[in-house]
Amino acid sequence: MRLPILSMLGLAAMAMASGCDQAKSPQAAANDIAAAKQSAAQEVADAHQEAAKDINDASKDLQDTSKELADSNAKAAYEVAVARADGDHKVAVQECLTQSGAAQKVCKDKADAGYDAAKANAKATREAQKP
Repeated sequence: MRLPILSMLGLAAMAMASGCDQAKSPQAAANDIAAAKQSAAQEVADAHQEAAKDINDASKDLQDTSKELADSNAKAAYEVAVARADGDHKVAVQECLTQSGAAQKVCKDKADAGYDAAKANAKATREAQKP
């Protein structure tokens, strides 16, 4: 799926960004934040579209078998939540790059913690929704 590729791109961007703790220029930061927001919105829209397709396919193929349909709905909701978490994390990291030194590190740590929490919440919700 696209998630491993997007994750690798995100990791590469974070690796490049973590190499120096200097703040970006306001214009460069604004451009990067706008690009990250646009990318995040597109990723969520794609996840919604993929989820809708998965649900429609499951409905047709499973002839409304309730357990499998519930599994498909839980999976689709999880994928959307993870896509939203990925996008929010990318935006947060770009916003952190407007800071410098220790403030930037604290900001990145907070963004990473929020990302981890959002993914854990998505996983817990998916597990709770399983029949």
